[in-house]
Amino acid sequence: RIHEFPFGELTMQTIDLSALIGSRICHDLISPISAIGNGVELMELSGIERTPEIDLIAQSVENANARIRFFRIAFGKRGTGGKIAKSDIIGPLAALSGGGRVNFLWPSVSDSDRDDVQLVFLALLCIETALPLGGDVTVQHHAGQFEIHARAKRINAPVEYWNALRDRPVTADLPASHVQFALLPQLAKQAERQIDVVTDTEAGHIMIRL
Repeated sequence: RIHEFPFGELTMQTIDLSALIGSRICHDLISPISAIGNGVELMELSGIERTPEIDLIAQSVENANARIRFFRIAFGKRGTGGKIAKSDIIGPLAALSGGGRVNFLWPSVSDSDRDDVQLVFLALLCIETALPLGGDVTVQHHAGQFEIHARAKRINAPVEYWNALRDRPVTADLPASHVQFALLPQLAKQAERQIDVVTDTEAGHIMIRL
């Protein structure tokens, strides 16, 4: 659990250092995970039978690669500029959807500013925590704003974390799995974007607007 930096005391220097650490970890993990995937392909080319065990390894490698590519954008250093290609946005989202309980859709996505995609990815991570049984998450972009909508049979959005996005006091300790709730409002403020959050647990709907 993270105790050293309460929500209100996170500085941009802290975030930049965390971003560099996250990028380094992702960079170092990509090669060995890809090597496992290449090994599976070589085994198949050698004529080995495609067993359930091989399928499990191949799927796990694909999911790990997708998650690392996703994290590299979400937790990377902000303000580096440049664009992210459409394929580099859709690829991780499609792989995560295929291997997880949450279905991520970004229908009108195109090549996008890296900083904008980072905010959206962090918002997706926030929403993912509220869908214990899975659900459908859709990203929309219009009038210069992003809206991320989630619909599911069950919504679990503990107020102690979601208050961080609403710029309200947060009393609970922040577990590492929820660090996105600290990063998103800090980076949105840097980008001069207002965060709006709507949760309707009875209707099974949650929305984040950036």
